[in-house]
Amino acid sequence: MSQNEVKALVFDVFGTVVDWRTSIINECLVLGKQKDINIDWSQFVDNWRAGYRPAMDTIRNDSADWRILDELHMEILLGLLKSYSISLNSDEIIHLNKCWHRLHPWDDSVNGITRLNSRFITATLSNGNVSLLTNMAKFAKLPWTCILSAEIFKHYKPDDEVYKGAANILDLKPNQVMMVAAHKSDLLAAKSNGLVTAYINRPYEFGNYSVEVEDVEKDIDIWASDLESLADQLECN
Repeated sequence: MSQNEVKALVFDVFGTVVDWRTSIINECLVLGKQKDINIDWSQFVDNWRAGYRPAMDTIRNDSADWRILDELHMEILLGLLKSYSISLNSDEIIHLNKCWHRLHPWDDSVNGITRLNSRFITATLSNGNVSLLTNMAKFAKLPWTCILSAEIFKHYKPDDEVYKGAANILDLKPNQVMMVAAHKSDLLAAKSNGLVTAYINRPYEFGNYSVEVEDVEKDIDIWASDLESLADQLECN
């Protein structure tokens, strides 16, 4: 891996750049207080997230019609509201579903991306749809150079088309693009398509401390504790 060849960094967003779990739990706690709903909101949010991969896999593997992530999140949410016997009006449901647009960044994310912008193009490469990622960037003050999304390629990660498409749309060779993520499966898929890879350690993504990747150095090009550390390693001011 030659860092000198890299021109652009593309980022997984959920978990890597933003703390989705804490953000959504906090919104749900406010809703619960307003509506006098007493449930384990942490479990509710974990169940919501747990439906994410199976919903996408119906499109990736079962030839279901393409739908953006907002629609998949809504489908999962409606099922959860029914199973928990929670009654909300349509406006409340829409607002709750769009909590995924209002996620707070990890403490290092904004400054880390700002520093990386001094040397590189920075772009999202997320399964989130374009409007979701755009609204999130504004809400969280994330200074992306551009927004790339699975929606553009009509494929969800880890399909090859997403990684190849990102390099192509930036008019770069795959080895000029670095995939930055906190999830090894994402990075290995990117690596198999010729991208350079950087692992960001986010041990609190799912609440309790956990380290997803062991011996990551043998599979991934760069290991970093956070985005500030990545900027240090890439010699960004």
